[in-house]
Amino acid sequence: MQFQSLNIIDPILRSLKEEGYTSPTPIQAQAIPIVLQGTDLLGLAQTGTGKTAAFAVPILQLLYSNKSFDKKRKIRSLVVTPTRELAIQIDESFKAYGRHTGLTSTVVFGGVNQNPQTTALERGVDILVATPGRLLDLMTQGHISLKNIEIFVLDEVDRMLDMGFIHDVKKLLAVLPHKKQSLFFSATMPHEIVKLANSILHNPSKVEVTPSATTVDIVKQYVYFVDKGNKNALLVELLKDKTIKTALVFTRTKYGADKVVRMLVKNNIKAEAIHGDKAQNARQRALTNFKAQTTRVLVATDIAARGIDVDDMEFVINYEIPNIAETYVHRIGRTGRAGAKGTAYSFCDASEKEYLRDIEKLITKRIPIIDNHPFPLIDHNPVKPVQRPDKNHLTHSKPNPSRNPRKSHGFGRPNSNR
Repeated sequence: MQFQSLNIIDPILRSLKEEGYTSPTPIQAQAIPIVLQGTDLLGLAQTGTGKTAAFAVPILQLLYSNKSFDKKRKIRSLVVTPTRELAIQIDESFKAYGRHTGLTSTVVFGGVNQNPQTTALERGVDILVATPGRLLDLMTQGHISLKNIEIFVLDEVDRMLDMGFIHDVKKLLAVLPHKKQSLFFSATMPHEIVKLANSILHNPSKVEVTPSATTVDIVKQYVYFVDKGNKNALLVELLKDKTIKTALVFTRTKYGADKVVRMLVKNNIKAEAIHGDKAQNARQRALTNFKAQTTRVLVATDIAARGIDVDDMEFVINYEIPNIAETYVHRIGRTGRAGAKGTAYSFCDASEKEYLRDIEKLITKRIPIIDNHPFPLIDHNPVKPVQRPDKNHLTHSKPNPSRNPRKSHGFGRPNSNR
């Protein structure tokens, strides 16, 4: 299927072509016609499925087809999303897909001086992308009026719940016009979110794409068993592979992220950290440098990485295994996005074996082991002797097929050693 078959207008088709998009992802193919009909939408999808274009493209088309001729542009569409990084990227998408429409958008988020944001609002915009806290602040100050909203999008609602934004969202809903089209996106639907969806949506169409645990199937996954004290050395060794042009590395803590960055920089590997203690400007600069490949390694904590959307990012490295299995799925979902290829490596020390078992249970597959590396985990009671590696390189290919595949994938007796 091509985008042309979705009855998308020429100015937007031209932009999509310029961005290199020809075929819609499953959620785009299902959602775009529904939104173009003016119907409310309940979308069950996680990041990486192409959902931003699934709502941005039809919103641009609807607003373009029903142009406002007011002297000063009024906010006609509002997108609310939980994180600053995601808000910025959604605004970038509206600008990219809408460059030939004459429609304007801006983004507002906390953690930075509000003056540039209020100046943009003063000039008037068609589409506003916002995080809940800053949006409510600017409304209270009189910089934002939502009385002309025609299309409202609530994105990543389950994350809003996790991050404590639901009360802000409810305050916002109280001031939105009753008559509007509403689009609601969430990766999961716990009871509280079902209640919220029912209060917002009117006779919605439902679109559901790949459940989160199966989106990992397109990402090649490998695990290295390594002592905690050797993880730094293993990371440096892995990054000797020049095919890894950029990599997103995950740590569990902000302190851990900073420590890994210092170690990489010491080893002449350009790296920056992105986490909650960093100023918004520093976070955005690190993300821009990473996208431009001037920074090779971006080290992130889980909260900070939410919403990171980098085209063609192929490598994710779990420096520390997450203690919640679903977090692993979200982490490796940063790569292999919208059908692109992706590879995820996980460094597992003795204390993290339990976490690995939980992950394999969730994704219902064994993660292949790469044991031909210079820093194998020294187990006090090894079931089999540790095989010394070929010193040439720490390959990221699949384990040697000539060996018993049951051992390579951790089946049989060796599993007790995990």
